[in-house]
Amino acid sequence: MKISINCPSYKRPKVETLEYLPFCHVWVDCKEYDDYIKANKGFEDNIISVPEGIQGNVSRIRNYILDEEFKKGADVVVLVDDDLKGIYHFENEGGYSYTEKLVKASEFEKFIEDGTTLCNDIGYKLWGVNLNKDALNYKHCLPFNTKAIILGPFCCHIKGTEIRYDEDLPLKEDYDLAIQHLNKYRGILRLNKYHYNCKQSTNAGGCATYRNYDREREQFELLKKKWGSNIVKEDKSKQAKSKKAKMNIDYNPIIKIPIKGV
Repeated sequence: MKISINCPSYKRPKVETLEYLPFCHVWVDCKEYDDYIKANKGFEDNIISVPEGIQGNVSRIRNYILDEEFKKGADVVVLVDDDLKGIYHFENEGGYSYTEKLVKASEFEKFIEDGTTLCNDIGYKLWGVNLNKDALNYKHCLPFNTKAIILGPFCCHIKGTEIRYDEDLPLKEDYDLAIQHLNKYRGILRLNKYHYNCKQSTNAGGCATYRNYDREREQFELLKKKWGSNIVKEDKSKQAKSKKAKMNIDYNPIIKIPIKGV
């Protein structure tokens, strides 16, 4: 299986993901190429310069990577954030206690191969992991979901997929991509045992260069208009209201998918 592991990076020269995955390719704007080379000594061969006009929109650069890597014959294209500290999993050590363990770099490609094989066998074209590290998400009797969303920090696109990111939704592109897959292929594989660790929108650079409350609100409304208010809902829980009051940004729409699955 030919596995391609990539992260787009924009205005964030020091790439934390390379400390975890030293074989990951980092795709950067041609004007920032020298900055990334200087900031990531020893990883010069990992940095890939893209033509001007590709970066600056996370959907556009992700589509560019997918197209380029599938053209080269990749069976699966893995896209991760540039601040990924690791993919972790829980192991039961007896009783009700869990131990969090890292998927080591030496184990990473085998992990990708196994997940891709399972996803392919089911008939889906996208797979990923849990969205946060709360051990309660590791469900004893539900090892994977088939109609739950996965998001941008870690996602695996399988050869033959016809889905691409919507370039009009650069702040909600991962939600939209998940809904597209659920609509077309009737499922996404999400492994509940595993989760990622990254900062998710708290770093400077990246999407933070164009993220603000008005833009977030606009993007939320566009996503809701595209898919309808029965699928895209606003989180009005007390926790969400508290978060919005503190950060003044709505990051997390609630997605309800009316298809069979778990």
